[in-house]
Amino acid sequence: MNIQHLFLTALAWVAASAQAAVQHVDNAELARLMAAGVAVIDIRTEGEGKETGIVPGSHWLTFFDERGRADAAGWLKLLATIARPDQPVIVICRTEHRTRVVADFLDRQAGYRQVYNVRAGIHGWLREGRAVQAAATQTAGCGIGGRC
Repeated sequence: MNIQHLFLTALAWVAASAQAAVQHVDNAELARLMAAGVAVIDIRTEGEGKETGIVPGSHWLTFFDERGRADAAGWLKLLATIARPDQPVIVICRTEHRTRVVADFLDRQAGYRQVYNVRAGIHGWLREGRAVQAAATQTAGCGIGGRC
């Protein structure tokens, strides 16, 4: 069992023990929220971001590196430069599995009051033929050359 799996399991257990406040949104709602100025955080790995690109205007802030390691405290510091806990935030990954856990972490442990999780992730976005942009340099601490 790797570290990422253990971390996800622990976060899922914590999430299941509390009342959910995370809102799960489809792509139409994602587009509406983005138009209203809500920050979108793409938590996928370096390889995933480069493979598909990212939702235009989103911030690429990897949560787990390619080996499944995470630096939650470092990630939160970077996230706070984009969206503070009193501001709404949207998280997106490849298929929604990781963002369900990260969204619950933001809501229950990091103090974010309004968290949105994108259903079906970037794969759902692409299936609908929606635009992507090339993923620029990665901003997360665990990514390119970073250490967790």
